[in-house]
Amino acid sequence: MSISTPGGPERRPTVVSTGKKPAAGRPASGAKAGTGKPAGTPRAGGSGKGPRKPVTPVKVSQGRAWGPIALFVTVGVLAAGIIGYGAWASFQGSKPWDKKANAIEGIVNIRKTDKTSLEYESHKSGPLTYKYSPPVGGVHNAAWQNCMGDVYDAPIANEHAVHSLEHGAVWITYRPDLPKDQVDKLAGKVRGVEKMLMSPYEGLDKPISLQAWGYQLKLDNADDKRIDEFIKDLRVNASVEGPTALCNTGVTATGTTPRDLQQQQPTQ
Repeated sequence: MSISTPGGPERRPTVVSTGKKPAAGRPASGAKAGTGKPAGTPRAGGSGKGPRKPVTPVKVSQGRAWGPIALFVTVGVLAAGIIGYGAWASFQGSKPWDKKANAIEGIVNIRKTDKTSLEYESHKSGPLTYKYSPPVGGVHNAAWQNCMGDVYDAPIANEHAVHSLEHGAVWITYRPDLPKDQVDKLAGKVRGVEKMLMSPYEGLDKPISLQAWGYQLKLDNADDKRIDEFIKDLRVNASVEGPTALCNTGVTATGTTPRDLQQQQPTQ
């Protein structure tokens, strides 16, 4: 039995021409070359738009790391400071002792301002007159005051103390009414230190006065840092007779009258 299409003979699909011919070698619209599949068929699991491009991560700016930078700067500043101080200290240490002494604020350099007052030809006995009070050099007795870190609780003779200065001693004097705690601080800088001696002194125009041969420094209190500078720069260095000049075997008695002991005491 044959089945016929209603309406007459078999019909063919009507093809509508667009007027364009497909390019040579290119498949007609609606199919991919060599696949036989209609164009636009999505791949399994795809969206129909082809493979996605990788997503580039977005970097979020968090600003500069100021902590490490500040630490680096701080370390650099400290290093520069240490190097600078070392260079300065080295330079200061290389300066001659007299230049360091002259740099002490308030010091009087009699070697420079009144050198003739320090001159003498020989030792003299008996009381002597001095231009400066306390004296800082010049003519003196043949005996020196013991200056092995001696702390005298009563005045001593100028004539002996000046001879100690000639040997390189630093002589610390103070008003008798200086408070005890101040006296104790001064004594702590003197006691047991060779080429140092200390005694009260009447009539000072300042509470404290320091003497080395040709140098003097007057101060108001024992806490002044210049005391240590004076001692460091001038003890031994200011000696007229060199560092080997004796400070022991001297006069240990107190009293303002010089003891003329040329026969009993060594002279130098």
